[in-house]
Amino acid sequence: MKKRTRTIVCAAALTSLVATSGCANIGLEPPPPAEEGYIAEIRMPSEATSSVQGLINYNYLAPNATVQTWLFEPLMIRDRFTCEAVPWLATSYEWPSTDRMIVHLREGVEWNDGEPFTADDVVYTFNAGKEFPAADRNGVWGEFYGAAATSVTALDELTVEFRFGGPAVPKTDDILQNTKILPEHVYADQGDPTAFVDTEGVGTGPFVPSEYNGRRLVMERNDNYWDAENLKIQRISMEGQYDANSGALKIRSGALDMYRGDIPNPPRSIVAADPDNAHYFFPPDSSTVIAINNERPVLSDPAFREGIAYALDREALSERASYGIMEPASQTMLLLPFQEAEVPEKWKGKEYIPYDPDEANRLLDEAGYERNADGWRVDENGEPLSFVFSVQAGWMDFIAMADVIVRNLRDVGVQIKMVATDPNAVDGMQRSGDFDMVLDFVGGGCQRARDLGSRLVSTQISHDQELLLNRARFEDPAIDALVAEWSNTTDEAEAKAYQDRIIDVFMTEFPYIALQYAPSRLIYRTDNAVGWPTEEEPYPVDQPLRLATKLRPPADGADAAQSGE
Repeated sequence: MKKRTRTIVCAAALTSLVATSGCANIGLEPPPPAEEGYIAEIRMPSEATSSVQGLINYNYLAPNATVQTWLFEPLMIRDRFTCEAVPWLATSYEWPSTDRMIVHLREGVEWNDGEPFTADDVVYTFNAGKEFPAADRNGVWGEFYGAAATSVTALDELTVEFRFGGPAVPKTDDILQNTKILPEHVYADQGDPTAFVDTEGVGTGPFVPSEYNGRRLVMERNDNYWDAENLKIQRISMEGQYDANSGALKIRSGALDMYRGDIPNPPRSIVAADPDNAHYFFPPDSSTVIAINNERPVLSDPAFREGIAYALDREALSERASYGIMEPASQTMLLLPFQEAEVPEKWKGKEYIPYDPDEANRLLDEAGYERNADGWRVDENGEPLSFVFSVQAGWMDFIAMADVIVRNLRDVGVQIKMVATDPNAVDGMQRSGDFDMVLDFVGGGCQRARDLGSRLVSTQISHDQELLLNRARFEDPAIDALVAEWSNTTDEAEAKAYQDRIIDVFMTEFPYIALQYAPSRLIYRTDNAVGWPTEEEPYPVDQPLRLATKLRPPADGADAAQSGE
């Protein structure tokens, strides 16, 4: 009877999020004691889907790999705050010309079975994508964003040369960061690498597979890791997938040390329950925007788009959509304040569009959109303006944003109706161009010709095919030419000049209207580890691999109050 009572109490606690740690921690296995100066264990959710529980496949190219983050590594990691390429398996790279890239590898790296890591492993990984196109996940051998690769060869044991059929600079991060390197001596004889079931897990990463019971994966510290000096975690364990309620319960109770899912309102749902140990860090990942169909009458007018940009109460929008956690986004489409240095001088102090209904009304009046007797703005023929805001049904943050936008625009005389429909249907509208306004995300990355420029080029306008990136359907031949030149320059000064011109388009023509930043989420505890990113000492969390050498054990509990809110 006691057992049944405990179960009922736990179920109620999951719903109300008032569970005690004892309820959430039933069955939690204590780790072996930590050596001095080390963290005994970091607990996190599984990276395998529930549909493949019980299957072991460490191959990250597999549809449902057992682990994605901690075993195989990229050549470099792009710091999306500073845009620096952080050395990893490679220490540097250069483009001697726009169709030739040279990558220099780190000396002394070993696979966890003791075999040396060399240029042959890099050459194998990329050439496998040529022979088996499904392995070319990032389009290195395709024409997408730059010319296709023509060869990948080893110049010596620590130098790799990539050649392309034409300018290919936009593929930089696909090569450096987005492709993880596989061990040639394990994979080369297996045929198609995407079909290989890897049960050994030979990687260069900071952890080595230790045990897996079909649900819980334990990975032990790789003592021969190339950065072992900074690796202070003895083991990590990954178990279970958790929705927002169960994830909140687990992180609050200490059953998890980190969680990257979408838990609403973490200051209240997480931090308030244990402010000494539970924290969050939600830096901007991209800009949530209104994509306005530039092909439609009135909406094609930059003056109209500027007017409605000033009508939007972004503070209210943030409160409704993210409990005020995410800041209003900059119309430059840069991630501020982290990318503040990239703001063109002419726009410093003007990066954000304020909520100013009077200015919105003035701009709309000047643009010729007068009000009729009923107070609604009309077009040149005297017909009331009327638009539809298409929103994905079930996406509650989008619906909350759209509700604020609709009310704000009606306040300045623009009739607009929110229609929530199936997300696939909204995608279909964007492919065909059959929409007025939708919500979208822009930018965030450091390949700016690609992340920002592609949002404005005509070749990225969808025409009933796959959903491409120019959701606003903006078209200007001069901008097409500029982005083409920008994509293929290796000169930093030239690239900055092109970037400034594209930011001018966002700031003056408003093809997209910035709303609030979308987060890169990290919720964590500091009773077992410190060194997590904070507002005071930030670093990006889009590449969790960086955590492995950042975390440290609390020093006699003195650092356990590290704050992330």
